Amino acid sequence: MSKKQFVVIGLGRFGISVAETLYSLGNDVLVVDLDEEVIQSVSNYVTHAVQADAMDENSLRAVGIRNFDVAVIAIGSDIQASIMATLLLRELGVKYIIAKANNHMHAKVLMKIGADKVVFPEKDMGVRVAHNLVQSNILEYIELSPDYSIAEFLSPKEWHGRNLIDLNIRSRYGINVMAIKRNNEIDVSPSALDIIEPGDIIVAIGNVGDLARLEEVIR
Repeated sequence: MSKKQFVVIGLGRFGISVAETLYSLGNDVLVVDLDEEVIQSVSNYVTHAVQADAMDENSLRAVGIRNFDVAVIAIGSDIQASIMATLLLRELGVKYIIAKANNHMHAKVLMKIGADKVVFPEKDMGVRVAHNLVQSNILEYIELSPDYSIAEFLSPKEWHGRNLIDLNIRSRYGINVMAIKRNNEIDVSPSALDIIEPGDIIVAIGNVGDLARLEEVIR
């Protein structure tokens, strides 16, 4: 599998976390920020670190921005810089652009000018933390949209020793089981005859209302 080329623009906590994680997973990662001190601090944890203005077209051209598969615009409070960087990257031919938004109006503008995906890191983390605090069996909660989410949870005791057909999960709970994690292995698209065992982690997708009702069941 060939390495992917990522560029991360804006090195706040979110940008640094994304860049270092992508690099640790074996990808080529270029980071761009105006702050020389920040650039120096992350230079050993990414492929290339460049001090440059993301709103300057010539600077972006100089780093070969159009050669990257994915750009992550992680600029924080400077909404104007976030918007301008998104616009420039789209015009310069970056294949896929993910942009961080501070609010829904900011997100709307980013999508209109060329972002392929908009993320709300603080909001998403808040949702995950809240679900983990309220429901100890929920291990992970990812909001895909206002209507649908993915949840990871420990298999309830009542499910142990039964297969997915017997449990009739889709009809009873309105969710779809995407995967089962067991002993550090993941079974994607499990068979309807697979038996649920103690310690299994269920990965399911569903409407937020259905997932909320499931949370009541598995407490």
